Amino acid sequence: MKKNGKPYFPMFVDLTDKKVVIAGAGTIAKRRIRSMIEFTDHLYVIAPEVNKELKEMEEAGKLTILRKTYEREDLYDASLVIAATNDHKINQDIYAACKCLGIPVNVCQDRDRCDFYFPGLAMQDNLVVGVSTSGQEKKRQKGIAGRLQQFLDEDQAGILQKKEAEGKE
Repeated sequence: MKKNGKPYFPMFVDLTDKKVVIAGAGTIAKRRIRSMIEFTDHLYVIAPEVNKELKEMEEAGKLTILRKTYEREDLYDASLVIAATNDHKINQDIYAACKCLGIPVNVCQDRDRCDFYFPGLAMQDNLVVGVSTSGQEKKRQKGIAGRLQQFLDEDQAGILQKKEAEGKE
Protein backbone atom coordinates (compact mmCIF):
# COMPACT_ATOMS: atom_id res chain seq x y z
CA MET A 1 0.00 0.00 0.00
CA LYS A 2 1.10 3.53 -0.65
CA LYS A 3 1.74 5.90 2.19
CA ASN A 4 -1.94 6.89 2.30
CA GLY A 5 -2.89 3.27 3.03
CA LYS A 6 -5.00 2.70 -0.08
CA PRO A 7 -4.50 -0.56 -1.97
CA TYR A 8 -3.55 -0.63 -5.64
CA PHE A 9 -6.32 -0.88 -8.22
CA PRO A 10 -6.30 -4.17 -10.15
CA MET A 11 -6.20 -3.30 -13.83
CA PHE A 12 -5.76 -5.69 -16.74
CA VAL A 13 -3.90 -4.09 -19.64
CA ASP A 14 -3.28 -5.32 -23.18
CA LEU A 15 0.50 -5.35 -23.58
CA THR A 16 0.55 -7.49 -26.74
CA ASP A 17 2.02 -4.79 -28.98
CA LYS A 18 3.61 -2.69 -26.24
CA LYS A 19 7.33 -2.53 -25.63
CA VAL A 20 8.23 -3.74 -22.15
CA VAL A 21 11.78 -3.13 -20.93
CA ILE A 22 13.38 -5.03 -18.09
CA ALA A 23 16.77 -3.76 -16.96
CA GLY A 24 18.71 -6.57 -15.32
CA ALA A 25 18.96 -10.33 -15.66
CA GLY A 26 19.39 -11.56 -12.09
CA THR A 27 17.06 -13.67 -9.99
CA ILE A 28 14.33 -11.04 -9.52
CA ALA A 29 14.55 -9.90 -13.14
CA LYS A 30 14.14 -13.49 -14.34
CA ARG A 31 10.97 -13.88 -12.27
CA ARG A 32 9.58 -10.71 -13.84
CA ILE A 33 10.62 -11.88 -17.31
CA ARG A 34 8.88 -15.24 -16.81
CA SER A 35 5.70 -13.38 -15.85
CA MET A 36 5.81 -10.80 -18.64
CA ILE A 37 6.68 -13.20 -21.44
CA GLU A 38 3.07 -14.40 -21.56
CA PHE A 39 1.69 -10.90 -22.09
CA THR A 40 3.83 -9.07 -24.65
CA ASP A 41 5.42 -9.81 -27.99
CA HIS A 42 7.94 -7.03 -27.43
CA LEU A 43 9.93 -7.85 -24.32
CA TYR A 44 13.41 -6.32 -24.13
CA VAL A 45 15.99 -7.29 -21.53
CA ILE A 46 18.95 -4.98 -20.96
CA ALA A 47 21.92 -6.70 -19.36
CA PRO A 48 25.60 -7.08 -20.19
CA GLU A 49 25.40 -10.80 -19.45
CA VAL A 50 22.54 -13.30 -19.33
CA ASN A 51 22.19 -16.93 -18.33
CA LYS A 52 21.27 -19.97 -20.42
CA GLU A 53 17.53 -19.72 -19.64
CA LEU A 54 17.29 -16.19 -21.07
CA LYS A 55 19.41 -17.11 -24.09
CA GLU A 56 16.99 -19.97 -24.81
CA MET A 57 14.02 -17.60 -24.52
CA GLU A 58 15.73 -15.27 -27.00
CA GLU A 59 16.44 -18.14 -29.40
CA ALA A 60 12.77 -19.13 -29.19
CA GLY A 61 11.82 -15.57 -30.21
CA LYS A 62 10.14 -14.75 -26.90
CA LEU A 63 12.32 -11.74 -26.04
CA THR A 64 15.13 -9.55 -27.25
CA ILE A 65 18.31 -9.19 -25.24
CA LEU A 66 20.33 -6.00 -25.49
CA ARG A 67 23.71 -7.18 -24.19
CA LYS A 68 24.93 -3.87 -22.82
CA THR A 69 24.65 -1.57 -19.86
CA TYR A 70 21.52 0.54 -19.48
CA GLU A 71 21.28 3.95 -21.15
CA ARG A 72 18.33 6.34 -20.84
CA GLU A 73 17.69 6.08 -24.58
CA ASP A 74 16.69 2.44 -24.01
CA LEU A 75 13.48 3.66 -22.39
CA TYR A 76 12.26 6.26 -24.84
CA ASP A 77 9.70 4.15 -26.69
CA ALA A 78 8.82 1.80 -23.82
CA SER A 79 5.28 1.44 -22.51
CA LEU A 80 6.26 -0.28 -19.26
CA VAL A 81 9.62 -0.58 -17.47
CA ILE A 82 10.99 -2.81 -14.73
CA ALA A 83 14.22 -1.74 -13.03
CA ALA A 84 15.78 -4.91 -11.63
CA THR A 85 19.50 -4.30 -11.70
CA ASN A 86 21.75 -4.83 -8.71
CA ASP A 87 22.87 -1.19 -8.92
CA HIS A 88 20.79 1.24 -6.82
CA LYS A 89 22.01 4.27 -8.84
CA ILE A 90 20.96 2.71 -12.15
CA ASN A 91 17.56 1.74 -10.74
CA GLN A 92 17.12 5.29 -9.43
CA ASP A 93 18.04 6.73 -12.84
CA ILE A 94 15.54 4.43 -14.54
CA TYR A 95 12.87 5.54 -12.08
CA ALA A 96 13.62 9.24 -12.65
CA ALA A 97 13.67 8.87 -16.44
CA CYS A 98 10.38 6.95 -16.46
CA LYS A 99 8.71 9.56 -14.26
CA CYS A 100 9.84 12.31 -16.68
CA LEU A 101 8.67 10.32 -19.70
CA GLY A 102 5.35 9.26 -18.17
CA ILE A 103 6.19 5.55 -18.35
CA PRO A 104 4.84 3.28 -15.60
CA VAL A 105 7.80 1.81 -13.73
CA ASN A 106 8.44 -0.86 -11.13
CA VAL A 107 11.71 -0.63 -9.22
CA CYS A 108 12.27 -4.05 -7.73
CA GLN A 109 12.98 -4.05 -4.02
CA ASP A 110 11.83 -0.43 -3.60
CA ARG A 111 8.08 -0.32 -2.90
CA ASP A 112 8.06 3.46 -2.86
CA ARG A 113 9.23 3.59 -6.47
CA CYS A 114 6.59 1.36 -8.02
CA ASP A 115 3.69 2.57 -10.11
CA PHE A 116 2.49 -1.03 -10.18
CA TYR A 117 3.19 -4.31 -8.43
CA PHE A 118 3.46 -7.77 -9.86
CA PRO A 119 0.52 -9.90 -8.83
CA GLY A 120 0.63 -13.55 -8.03
CA LEU A 121 -0.73 -15.14 -11.19
CA ALA A 122 -2.97 -18.11 -11.85
CA MET A 123 -3.50 -18.76 -15.56
CA GLN A 124 -5.29 -21.14 -17.83
CA ASP A 125 -5.72 -20.42 -21.53
CA ASN A 126 -7.15 -16.87 -21.71
CA LEU A 127 -8.24 -16.85 -18.05
CA VAL A 128 -5.88 -14.82 -15.88
CA VAL A 129 -6.35 -14.27 -12.16
CA GLY A 130 -4.10 -11.78 -10.41
CA VAL A 131 -3.64 -11.58 -6.64
CA SER A 132 -2.03 -8.57 -5.03
CA THR A 133 -1.24 -7.59 -1.49
CA SER A 134 -0.15 -4.13 -2.67
CA GLY A 135 3.51 -4.95 -2.29
CA GLN A 136 3.16 -6.49 1.18
CA GLU A 137 2.67 -10.05 2.41
CA LYS A 138 4.29 -11.61 -0.65
CA LYS A 139 4.19 -15.08 0.90
CA ARG A 140 0.42 -14.82 1.36
CA GLN A 141 0.00 -13.51 -2.18
CA LYS A 142 2.01 -16.41 -3.60
CA GLY A 143 0.09 -18.96 -1.52
CA ILE A 144 -3.31 -17.71 -2.62
CA ALA A 145 -2.22 -17.55 -6.27
CA GLY A 146 -0.96 -21.13 -5.96
CA ARG A 147 -4.27 -22.32 -4.56
CA LEU A 148 -6.13 -20.52 -7.35
CA GLN A 149 -3.88 -22.20 -9.94
CA GLN A 150 -4.62 -25.56 -8.35
CA PHE A 151 -8.34 -24.80 -8.52
CA LEU A 152 -8.09 -23.84 -12.20
CA ASP A 153 -6.15 -27.02 -12.98
CA GLU A 154 -8.70 -29.18 -11.15
CA ASP A 155 -11.57 -27.35 -12.85
CA GLN A 156 -9.99 -27.90 -16.29
CA ALA A 157 -9.46 -31.60 -15.51
CA GLY A 158 -13.12 -31.90 -14.49
CA ILE A 159 -14.27 -30.21 -17.70
CA LEU A 160 -12.12 -32.57 -19.80
CA GLN A 161 -13.46 -35.60 -17.94
CA LYS A 162 -17.03 -34.43 -18.45
CA LYS A 163 -16.44 -33.91 -22.20
CA GLU A 164 -14.87 -37.37 -22.44
CA ALA A 165 -17.84 -38.94 -20.66
CA GLU A 166 -20.28 -37.09 -22.93
CA GLY A 167 -18.38 -38.30 -26.00
CA LYS A 168 -18.73 -41.94 -24.93
CA GLU A 169 -22.50 -41.73 -24.62
